[in-house]
Amino acid sequence: MSQGCIKCGGTNAQEKEVSMTGTGLSKMFDVQHNQFVVVYCENCGYSEFYNKNSSSGANILDLFFGG
Repeated sequence: MSQGCIKCGGTNAQEKEVSMTGTGLSKMFDVQHNQFVVVYCENCGYSEFYNKNSSSGANILDLFFGG
């Protein structure tokens, strides 16, 4: 990995998958078809969302740390 979190320099991060509603009918019926991977710094809590469906196969933690 590279330098660490862009906010605090921390080098420990975790990933979590989340789903969210969109707008319009999907929001009204609570259809959660938008899937993301959230990477967050364990030290300061800074988070970045990555679209799970458009991941290019790169290591998301490397993207978070600027790799």
